[in-house]
Amino acid sequence: MINKIARSVADALEGIQDGATVLIGGFGTAGIPGELIDGLVEQGAKDLTVVNNNAGNGETGLAALLKAGRVRKIICSFPRQADSQVFDGLYRSGKLELELVPQGNLAERIRAAGAGIGAFFCPTGYGTQLAGNRETREIDGKQYVLEYPIHGDVALIKAERGDRWGNLVYRKAARNFGPVMAMASKKTIATVHDIAELGTLDPETIVTPGIFVHQVVRIDRVATQAGGFKKAA
Repeated sequence: MINKIARSVADALEGIQDGATVLIGGFGTAGIPGELIDGLVEQGAKDLTVVNNNAGNGETGLAALLKAGRVRKIICSFPRQADSQVFDGLYRSGKLELELVPQGNLAERIRAAGAGIGAFFCPTGYGTQLAGNRETREIDGKQYVLEYPIHGDVALIKAERGDRWGNLVYRKAARNFGPVMAMASKKTIATVHDIAELGTLDPETIVTPGIFVHQVVRIDRVATQAGGFKKAA
């Protein structure tokens, strides 16, 4: 009997190795798997390469993982905002490596990994420092830069509902990078608020099929606070 429901966050995260590449879903604070990130801090894996759209807000979630000194490199598209002080301090002191990737390129590089695409040409970044020394090519009169997939050893994502087979549905914008990260990783761990009985999820609403998911953990609903804004004085 297939049952991917983990007893706890700690059980789901067991086995993540030092030096792993961890894809973490979320856009700002929407869809951030906070419980899994906190669990990863407790789990202790270090020298991680983290892939996320942002580089953490305030002192919690991804910022807490950075502050704990567990991350060697971060690949993201939007590292700095009003409350990105943890990232700022680590980067400026040379304790954290940054690979800055345009947002569309980031999503497509992850998607390419899940789709089995070896590399692709994209126009974004051509003629800028973001292109680095990568190969360029003119296609139909337009210049493109060669981009490579981003594969993950593990993906940590947040969904709304799931079943014991690992089928997932998401809530609105919390979906963001979750589906492509699940496809691009060797192991996908997802939190859900509700565990559905097998067969009760409408197949037309399932965004991430269970074949891409290895562990599901149920978590309580907790109100989140928007990131990137400073409170009024």
